[in-house]
Amino acid sequence: MAAGAALITGASSGIGAELAKVCAAAGYPVILVARSLAALEDVARQCGSQARVLAADLADAEAPEKIFEQLRGTPVEILINNAGFGLRGPFAATDWEAEWRLAQVNMLALVHLTKLFLPGMLQRRSGRVLNVASTAAFVPGPFMALYYASKAFVRSFSESLANEVQGTGVTVTVLCPGPTRTAFVAAARMENTPLFHGPAMDAAEVARLGFDAMMAGKMGVIAGARNRWMILGARFAPRPLLARITRRLNGWAGDAPAQR
Repeated sequence: MAAGAALITGASSGIGAELAKVCAAAGYPVILVARSLAALEDVARQCGSQARVLAADLADAEAPEKIFEQLRGTPVEILINNAGFGLRGPFAATDWEAEWRLAQVNMLALVHLTKLFLPGMLQRRSGRVLNVASTAAFVPGPFMALYYASKAFVRSFSESLANEVQGTGVTVTVLCPGPTRTAFVAAARMENTPLFHGPAMDAAEVARLGFDAMMAGKMGVIAGARNRWMILGARFAPRPLLARITRRLNGWAGDAPAQR
C-alpha cells in the first residue's frame, strides 16, 4: 500500500474518474472530489475500499481551504487537479457568472489546492502533482476564449512549478489531452463540430498516459501521437492562422457550460 493518498478533483466522470481508478489500482488510497455525491460514490465503488469521497463545488472560493482542513492528518502523496469546464460562444455574449465560475474552477482552485498541499510534500520530500490542461493550451481559441486561456495558464503555471521543485523529491506534471470521449462533448453540444469529426481518444487511455508521465517525473505530456504532431506543427504556424483554424473547429451552438 502506498504511503500517502491520491487526491483527485473532477473525479466523478471522464478523465478524472479514470485517473482515480488508475491510482487505486496502483495501491493509493484515493480521495475523490466533485460536486455530485452520487456520481462520486459510484466511482468510489469501482476504486475499492480505500476510496473516500468529498462533495465540493470548486467554483466556491472557500472550497480548497475546506478540503484541506478536512484532510488534516492525511498525507497527500499525489494531487491531481483535473476539475474544469468549458464555455462556448462569443465572449461578448456569454454569461459573466459562468465565465467567473470557469476562471475559479479551471485556474484559481487549481492554484489554491496546489498552494495548500505542496508545502507538505516539500517538507516530506515526496509527492507528485498532476495538473490537467489541454492541447488548447498551445493555441488561441475563438468562441471558447477563456477556456483556451485557462488551459494556457495551467500549462505555464505547471511548467514553472516543475522547474522550481527540481531536486526536492517532488515533481509537477502537466497533462495535455486533445479531443477525448467524455461527457464534455455532449454537454458542450460539440458532437457535430469539426473538432470531433476526427478521431478522439478514450478517457482511460488519456488517464494512463498522464499517470505514467507523472510517476516518471516528466514536466509534461501531450496525450496521443496524433496530438503531439499537431501541436508540433502549430508551433511553426502564425498565430492568426491558428486562431482561424480553431474558430472553424470550435463552431458555436449555444453557450452551455461543459464539464470535462
